[in-house]
Amino acid sequence: MLSPADYVLAALAVLADSLAVVCSLKSKSFFKYLALNLYLLMSAAEGILNYVTLRTYGYSSRQYFYCYFYTDALLIIVLFFVLIGLYKRVFAELRVGRYVRGGAMLLLVGTALVSLKVVIASHDRMLTLFVVELSQNLYFVGLVLAYVLWGAVMKLHETRTRLIQFVLSLGVYFSAFAAFYALTNLYPRNALWQYVPPLLSILLPAAWAYTFSQVSEDDRLAVASVSGSGGMADPVADHR
Repeated sequence: MLSPADYVLAALAVLADSLAVVCSLKSKSFFKYLALNLYLLMSAAEGILNYVTLRTYGYSSRQYFYCYFYTDALLIIVLFFVLIGLYKRVFAELRVGRYVRGGAMLLLVGTALVSLKVVIASHDRMLTLFVVELSQNLYFVGLVLAYVLWGAVMKLHETRTRLIQFVLSLGVYFSAFAAFYALTNLYPRNALWQYVPPLLSILLPAAWAYTFSQVSEDDRLAVASVSGSGGMADPVADHR
């Protein structure tokens, strides 16, 4: 039986996804960030599907297990394309878009093969274990890619405020999910873990909705000059 918290979190997640898409449309950025908006739409659909499955079969049911992990793995793959789009924007002047796409696809396929190899011995439950292993591995790979992208943003002195906030939000999101999977492996019986994914599914689109509505494509960060020691002062928003 669902608790009031389950109803509230499910509704807020779908609302946050929808709000982010609306903000994107209002700022005329839907097609400019197409992969990101497709993720939001798919996330809203996934939230509704998971809610219906959860309400019908219960949290510990096999049906909800499959529904959650398969749709989650699909969403992470879409997030890979969101990251690819951000990589292309950061490295646009270097004209390495084709290498970014090729490298990301190889990494995605490699992660899937590694996940399959890990569970291949348990062929009686291979399909079940594979999707769980793939989902966890994709979050960790996404975390690495997000931090590499952030390092590139810092190295190239990127100043586009909207782009920086998208990168930061994804870094926080992947970090939180990586910590979530690590903690669930250490303390699997903690009932509070079931509320972490829905909360994160609310916070990410909420951050994107704020970015679309409050930060324009032309906003830049005024970055202080590099000091002799190599340090950099905190950036200050410069709305032009």
